[in-house]
Amino acid sequence: MENVHQHLKNLGFTDLEAKCLLELAVNGTQTGYEIAKGLGVSRSNVYAALQKLADKGAVLTSHGEPTVYQSVPIEEIGERMEAELHASVRYVSEHLPKGDAQRLDYFSLIGDAKVLDRIRTELRKAKEEVLCDLAPEEAKLLKEELKQAPSHGVRVVAAPTSDSGLAQAFSPFPKRRGESAKELSQRKFTLLIDRKLAIVGTRGGGESTLAMLTEQTAMVELLYHQFCSAIVFHELGQDMGAKLEDKYGKYFKKMIQKYIEPKRAEEVKIPVTKLIVEPEVADELGRLEVAADPRLSDESSDELTTGSKRNELLASEGKLGEGKSTGKRKKKK
Repeated sequence: MENVHQHLKNLGFTDLEAKCLLELAVNGTQTGYEIAKGLGVSRSNVYAALQKLADKGAVLTSHGEPTVYQSVPIEEIGERMEAELHASVRYVSEHLPKGDAQRLDYFSLIGDAKVLDRIRTELRKAKEEVLCDLAPEEAKLLKEELKQAPSHGVRVVAAPTSDSGLAQAFSPFPKRRGESAKELSQRKFTLLIDRKLAIVGTRGGGESTLAMLTEQTAMVELLYHQFCSAIVFHELGQDMGAKLEDKYGKYFKKMIQKYIEPKRAEEVKIPVTKLIVEPEVADELGRLEVAADPRLSDESSDELTTGSKRNELLASEGKLGEGKSTGKRKKKK
């Protein structure tokens, strides 16, 4: 009965109103005095609750002496409440001012139920396309909405890069000594809906489920590029197989290490390589002090070196895009 009582409250009845309805459902027609006695509540409070139930159409009252009360079948109550709810929703939809609904800010959700319910709602609202990167656990929880989407003309593309070795190779956070399995077991998930709404979050690992939602252009483009990159890597792996690994290393490790390495303690600035910047950017970066790294380019003349060699280069003038990286070194105080 406790569950029934709670659901009656969910329908909008107060605690005492729900108890009165339950009392009438169990014992049939009763007077206010009998209901108050059965509940152990003051008669004045019971009579007030019964009057509100009568106003809501949830109980019937006789006009004899004494007054007796009878509950209306719950199906009838539900039909009336549903009709009133739909009428209110229609009225509000027609008369509520329409503001700018675009979510340009970043909105966060905390809690497993809240996050999953919001994702399911957004998936049902999708009109053209859903790009998703999900672990098996999250895919299982969202499979109903993802399976139904194509029947509504929505293209669904799943790119499970989070669990791939490629993702581990690209991770900026390598496993550290003493890091617990709990910290490593938190799973990332991303969804891009209609190339308009970006959803990024984490789940599992004994931590609270978190998600961020936004329609901010930069984040939408970032996720879209991530999915496109996943497709490119997948196709390259399928077409070239072992040749790709021989040339670039497993999961492109050789290629990545050529440009990105863990920052060393003696380095003051992050290395700048001419291969990944536009000429205008190169002109600006050429004025920065950067650390030496023999892997920054294929030719030694393109490297920034330490000691006297670097001083010679800093004294000369040139541009990154022309094969030399120069800059003025600020005097240390």
